[in-house]
Amino acid sequence: MSTPLVAFLNRLSAQQQHYQYRLPSRPDAGRFIDQLMRLLFPVTQDCQSATANAGETYQRLNDQLLCLLHPLQPNLNTRAEAVALRFFDELPAIHDNLLLDAKAIADNDPAAISIEEVIAVYPGFYAIAVYRIANVLLKAEVPLLPRMLTEYAHGQTGIDIHPGATIGASFFIDHGTGVVIGETTIIGENVRVYQGVTLGATHVAKSLAQKKRHPTIEDNVVIYANATILGGHTVVGHDSIIGGNVWLTESVEPHSLVYHQSHIDVRPILQQG
Repeated sequence: MSTPLVAFLNRLSAQQQHYQYRLPSRPDAGRFIDQLMRLLFPVTQDCQSATANAGETYQRLNDQLLCLLHPLQPNLNTRAEAVALRFFDELPAIHDNLLLDAKAIADNDPAAISIEEVIAVYPGFYAIAVYRIANVLLKAEVPLLPRMLTEYAHGQTGIDIHPGATIGASFFIDHGTGVVIGETTIIGENVRVYQGVTLGATHVAKSLAQKKRHPTIEDNVVIYANATILGGHTVVGHDSIIGGNVWLTESVEPHSLVYHQSHIDVRPILQQG
């Protein structure tokens, strides 16, 4: 190796001592999520999981989670084994919530044939599932890994849900590409969101990191494609409908209809003789 390359490699090694965190690998995080989804919803199986019983799959997943937590142990408030135990104790509740999400999609999307189809192929369901899994780890005060999981789902689906968001039961994301849900967003029950929706912040200054920066969406709200709703003080009242392409930075009362008006001209093309 050349002298400059040796110096560069030595600099990289020295730099590692200054990082605040050691992190698990992103491929390992993705494998954990996908195998956990197959445990929760065995409507799809790979060759390995098809030959394993639930107990064997659980043990493998427990080992994988411990492996993911191991680099983070210096930044955990308790032992990795206790975090893993708490996480798996939450699995029944996660599963129940996800069944409600799948049912909401199947009941509201005319194109959905069955809950099995929703679970197997709908990107909105997958993104919601990974969010609910990551949210449990975040509440257990696991740093960075929850975000790593939701960013994996972001890459797979184009749907960006921060693990710190609060999302109620029976959540439905239709199509989903381009949906962004910020960290301090609060979403009630039976909410429907379409592609391109942003629930974001009006200001992104670092000093606001501990403030509520994202909107609150109450129960039974429908938000159509490409609507943008911003601000920590913005509340969309229950049973409201937010139309496509709306830009909203102020609260609306329950049972409101908010829509964007545009003017479109349709004219015949003049034929040249």
